[in-house]
Formats: sequence, C-alpha cells, structure tokens
Amino acid sequence: MELDKAIKGRSSVKKFNSRKPDWRDIIECIDAARYAPMAGGNYSLKFILVSDSEKIRNIAEACQQPFVAQAHYVVVACSNPGRTTNAYGKSGESYLRQQAGAAIENFLLKLVESGLSTCWVGYFVEEHIKRELKIPANAQVEAVFPIGFEYEKKRTRKAKIDLDNILYFNTYGERRMKPLKKMNV
Repeated sequence: MELDKAIKGRSSVKKFNSRKPDWRDIIECIDAARYAPMAGGNYSLKFILVSDSEKIRNIAEACQQPFVAQAHYVVVACSNPGRTTNAYGKSGESYLRQQAGAAIENFLLKLVESGLSTCWVGYFVEEHIKRELKIPANAQVEAVFPIGFEYEKKRTRKAKIDLDNILYFNTYGERRMKPLKKMNV
C-alpha cells in the first residue's frame, strides 16, 4: 500500500466485526514503531499485546469506553522515561511524548496497511491499567489501542482541515510565501 493511501485511509474505528485478527500481524505493526526517531537512540516506548478477554474488559472499564471490550486484542503503549530523562533532564519529558507520538503513528499506519483497524484511546484511569497489566510505577501509559477488523468500511475520508488553515511561511500567521530578496554581494 502506498504511504499516501495509508495516511488518508487511517481513521478511528469503534465498531469491530467478530473476525479475530492474527496476533502475528499485530506484532508486525508494533515492529514498525521501532523505526521512529528516538532522542539519543534511547528507545523508551514499550507495547503490551493483550488477548485475555477479562483483562480487555477491565481495560475498557479503565477507559470508560465500552467499545474497547469488543476487540479481540488491545495494545497498550507505555513510555519508560528513565534513560531519556537521565540523558536530557526536564527536556527529556518533552522528548518522550514526541517520540511516543512518532512511534505510535508508524504503528497506526502499519495497521492500516495490514487491513486492521483501531481507535487511539487517550482517556483512561492510568492506575487501573497499570494495576491490571503490572506496569511499573515509573512507566507512563501513553495510549490504548483496541484492534480488530472494521465492522463496516466507511467511505474515503476527507481532510479534517484545509491546508491553508495550518500552514504559515517564515513567521507565525504569514499565509503567503514571499519572494526572497536578492542580496548585493
């Protein structure tokens, strides 16, 4: 699949059919996350692939979103801040979020390419998920991803916002590219 097609085809799916994905396909998608940039090469993101239906129900309760329990698999992404914050101090906290987002986007695009669907769930009671999955206290739960096959394929989605509304040139708010002035040498 072309990258452009995967980017434009990615959407949040909250209704899954009963067909169970092959867990090995999900692992291939997680593998794509390893190629995201990481500050100083300190790979801080960890993934937990959950197949136990009781654990999935408990995670759905922690998310307060019942659709999560429909999935045959849930992936929980966590950051382990130790090495990054030790290397970069307070700035390391920002780097952790940036690199988590980059790795997760690789994961999401690979899911699209594999024909799988998910919804990025960022609202949850972190302590409940940590307790359920025995995640250490110093790790941060970044997101939850219920994974399955979309119940009903949607039409191609349009861009959520016009490019003109997010693109500036040279300074914040400048909407036009101005010709460069020639320098006298």
